[in-house]
Amino acid sequence: MDFALSEEYTLIRKTARRFAKEVMRPVAEEYDESCQYPYEIVEEAKKLDLIAPSIPEEYGGAGMDFLAAAIVIEELFRGDPGIALAVSARIFGSDMLLDFGSEEQKQKYLVPVAKGEQVMGSAITEPEAGSDVASLKTRAELVGDQYVLNGSKMFITNGSIADFLIVFARTDTKPPERHGGITAFIVETDSPGFIAEPLHKKLGIRAADLAELTFKDVKVPQENIVGKLGMGFYHLMTFFARGRTAVAAQAVGIAQGAFDEALKYAQERRQFGKPIADFQAIQFKLADMATDIEAARLLVYKAACEIAKGGNPAREASMAKLFASRVA
Repeated sequence: MDFALSEEYTLIRKTARRFAKEVMRPVAEEYDESCQYPYEIVEEAKKLDLIAPSIPEEYGGAGMDFLAAAIVIEELFRGDPGIALAVSARIFGSDMLLDFGSEEQKQKYLVPVAKGEQVMGSAITEPEAGSDVASLKTRAELVGDQYVLNGSKMFITNGSIADFLIVFARTDTKPPERHGGITAFIVETDSPGFIAEPLHKKLGIRAADLAELTFKDVKVPQENIVGKLGMGFYHLMTFFARGRTAVAAQAVGIAQGAFDEALKYAQERRQFGKPIADFQAIQFKLADMATDIEAARLLVYKAACEIAKGGNPAREASMAKLFASRVA
């Protein structure tokens, strides 16, 4: 078993790490304090193929596998989680289009996102429904030849800057199964009745966009259904492992960034005539931190490798997310 990264993965890591250190870090505090979206940095990230690493080249992406994408996510979040989320989440929801979208939908919506020309997002969470997707209440009713959406969403990444969103809404109020009757729709954000209110008073990650959404009789054509009618929940579950692994990679990056700062401080802060890093009690703490981070990283890489091979490692992805988030 070889744990060493290949030359290709190593180059990807170096590229993302350099970008995070030289482009993101110097302005991270400025963007966090101003709560401004980092458009200029996103443009720089596009030049290095850091926007859509795992989207196939045929649709405008970099064509990397999921392990490479996880490495990019980790390194960006190591630099600054706010700017990192702004950069990496521009394609949030693209898995739904890749796996279940029609070719027409991919060409019209996915390609511009992968090229960095547009922004997308995924609207699932509601005031009364988060991880319990089956409890969502946003309604999509067929009226004539189109659907009319009514409801609200909360804490939606890219909600106020996206060109379009993958919105999950209930099309059947009395499905045979609790998780049935949910459908995914492509909703263009310039549609009449769509309202997005940015959330500014966040505790952190303020460079990324987060919004509350309201749908008031928003009309959506039937051709904007992604996948099968009433199967949105089941479609979503097929790539939850990817999402959990990505979140775990974010957590590893945040933890590594915190460790970098802790180590630097320990090496610079002096007591009794020497750096506090020379004291065994401090070394114990740093060693425990480094060990936990490396263990979390290995869990992430294991899940990412399985996904890259075409698997759906729900167990490994959940373990990675649980442990890495605790470490962070």
